Amino acid sequence: MSGKGEWRGVGAAGALAVVCFSLMPTMAAAWPWSRDMADQISIKPEHGPDSVRPFPTRSVPMAETPTLIHVHDRDGAMKLVNPNPATAESIKRGRKFFQIFCTPCHGVSGTGDGLVGAKFLIRPFDLTAENEQKVMPEGYIFGTVEFGGALMPSYANDLAPSEIWDVVNYVRHGLVAEGAKRSVASNSPPGGPPR
Repeated sequence: MSGKGEWRGVGAAGALAVVCFSLMPTMAAAWPWSRDMADQISIKPEHGPDSVRPFPTRSVPMAETPTLIHVHDRDGAMKLVNPNPATAESIKRGRKFFQIFCTPCHGVSGTGDGLVGAKFLIRPFDLTAENEQKVMPEGYIFGTVEFGGALMPSYANDLAPSEIWDVVNYVRHGLVAEGAKRSVASNSPPGGPPR
């Protein structure tokens, strides 16, 4: 039963094999195709320990330019002093960022009762506790937001240093006060607080 149909099948398979073997070097050099632009010789300034670089010498900062923080880890941030005064405007901005980034885990009250935080085996820190409010320096809160913690992600790519300091001002000067107002409002009779 060795007919022409059998030879035609071998010829087609052989031609396909030749085409595949001829394309292999091209495909091997481009593998993986999705990483070609990312894996190149170019400098990636957003990576590495020096990702936050100082201004060049002889540069003149413009007004309202957010200054860069030159610390490389959470422990280094402990000694930082808050450059943003705790004004009503700073606390208001910090409240907005807190609601966006912190509320899912820490909750509106800051006690660690957020919807996402409830799914964790370890409850998120209570930001209204005395340790976070009075014992630890403000740089501790800044460093935790900037670099993350054991379970907490870093928000350095989402918030500028000045915005993180606004969050620190809200946690230290607005969070507990707002929680007390919410508590009074929820415990008051329907007609409002007693007079």
